[in-house]
Amino acid sequence: MHQSDCYVGDTAVYENGTYRILGRTSVDIIKSGGYKISALDIERHLLAHPDIAEVAVVGVHDITWGQKIAAVLVLRQGLSPLNLKDLRAWSAERLPPYQLPTILRVIEKMPRNAMGKINKKSLAAQLFGTSTDSGSVSISKVK
Repeated sequence: MHQSDCYVGDTAVYENGTYRILGRTSVDIIKSGGYKISALDIERHLLAHPDIAEVAVVGVHDITWGQKIAAVLVLRQGLSPLNLKDLRAWSAERLPPYQLPTILRVIEKMPRNAMGKINKKSLAAQLFGTSTDSGSVSISKVK
């Protein structure tokens, strides 16, 4: 890396020999059906559910919607399984319809990195076999 290199973390598309900047790259912003949805806001509401111990919300690429909202949950020990229908019914009282998860995965333990953080890009790739982007490229180096 040269001293003049700048890493910006923007998302862009390359068209007709030029880059068009689309915005910031963030796994915590889900773009679905024309909405910009905060994954953190959905996580905050889902953590209020009495059966949920941990949650990560990610956007999973979808050809129609751009991204679908996927909730990855760790349930409290000794509780019965939670299914998507029940989660959506409970969430519908707290979230607008466009923020309701459409995909649910229940796991035993939330994977964390050495710093104790959840890597949502890695989690989405492991559980859904896809990246969390909506088909655009990430620009990591601009001169």
